[in-house]
Amino acid sequence: MIKVIPAIDIIGGKCVRLTQGDYGRSKVYGGNPLEMAKFFEDCGVEFMHLVDLDGAKESRPVNLRVLEEIVSGTSLKVEFGGGVKSQEAVASAFDAGAFRVICGSVACSAPEQFISWLSAYGGGKVVLGADVRNGFVSVSGWREDTSVRVSELLKMFVPRGLATVIVTDISRDGMLSGPAVDLYRSLMKEFPEVEVIASGGVGSMADILALDAAEVPAVVVGKAIYEGRIDLKKIFDGMD
Repeated sequence: MIKVIPAIDIIGGKCVRLTQGDYGRSKVYGGNPLEMAKFFEDCGVEFMHLVDLDGAKESRPVNLRVLEEIVSGTSLKVEFGGGVKSQEAVASAFDAGAFRVICGSVACSAPEQFISWLSAYGGGKVVLGADVRNGFVSVSGWREDTSVRVSELLKMFVPRGLATVIVTDISRDGMLSGPAVDLYRSLMKEFPEVEVIASGGVGSMADILALDAAEVPAVVVGKAIYEGRIDLKKIFDGMD
């Protein structure tokens, strides 16, 4: 069964979700990320996704304290991203307790630096976050589009140890309209050695089952959980 990874996105220390990556279309879902993380843990979750949206905007992690609180207050393994663009930021995220760190923009702007982190920390600890709009990678908190396709990044980094990529289809993110199954299927076919994690568009259990049928190994789910469209407890009870 596909692994479901619940997400918490942070702005101003609060849980939010954006629609199509637009900071002007954010919705707050409860004020306390630690309480949300504890809810995930109570459902049987072992692994969660934490994105510092303030950090993505500032080009440096801003909400590391939230990461520390979740790691110390739960048993969850937390993957952390948002504004990770320097060696100091990578080290700070790991020091704050991140199980693995997601790097996005820097992979486009400074690929050699990203490769150095893959070498230093390993492909199991440094993850490529590829946010895609209209087939091309978007950077800087989804506010700047590039002329680079996600497959081009994978061709560059897989030979250098990349093991996991989280691919978010921005046009679908927060829309609850279904994930980009064909995109993930084609990436898995081209790069069978890479764990391709789906993100964006999941609005129902049927969407998760469609990804599972396509043999996508894992999916990040946010808004569908907060809107009550997906019952985490049922999912994880079913895995027992």
